[in-house]
Amino acid sequence: MAAAEQAAARAAAERSLAETQQRASRSDARDVLTPTETPAPTPSATTPTTPAATPTKSPTRKQTPRKTTTKKATAPAKTATATATAKPKPTVVAPVAGLTQAQMNNAATIVKTGVNMGIPERGLIVAIATAMQESNLYNLANTGLPESLNYPNEGTGYDHDSVGLFQQRTSTGWGTVEELMTPAISASKFFAALQQVFGWQNMSIAGAAQAVQVSAFPDAYAQHEGAATTVVEALI
Repeated sequence: MAAAEQAAARAAAERSLAETQQRASRSDARDVLTPTETPAPTPSATTPTTPAATPTKSPTRKQTPRKTTTKKATAPAKTATATATAKPKPTVVAPVAGLTQAQMNNAATIVKTGVNMGIPERGLIVAIATAMQESNLYNLANTGLPESLNYPNEGTGYDHDSVGLFQQRTSTGWGTVEELMTPAISASKFFAALQQVFGWQNMSIAGAAQAVQVSAFPDAYAQHEGAATTVVEALI
């Protein structure tokens, strides 16, 4: 009986001790979580820094569109080298093959006319050789055709009514006296007739000239082929 009472007494003592420890434990937790006083700030040895100012966003400046102007394209400047090497083509070519300047000028007119008409070099030689034989490359009037004397000329002939560089006749349908006395027109009429000759490109220089002129001396043109070639080469 005494032993049971002792055991009950120990159990009661242990419960009392346990309750005391639990109350102490709850009191400590409450003191930590909810302090009754605000702790003083810890003094610092360094100078407190001033809080950085919050940067303000400056207003965005609108870009003013540039006014564009369209510039006219300018030709590239010529380089000194190009200027130095580019020589203007002379308007008057010095005489070759023993010609005078007047003869050379008439030859130049014939060649220029032929080139403008698309006549190949061989046709130009045919024309110069023909004019050398017919008028010695001079623009001739005719004493038997007084009207021809009214136009610029470099001498006179006398064969029927033949006039000009190619001694063409107005009575056979070559053109008016004024046309035949104008070197460029006279030359154009010769080239137009040459183009009507079938296969003239394959003929000899003399044969092509005779096909146009129908001369009483068909072989006479051949003697001028060399000189005519020299003249044409100097002009083209």
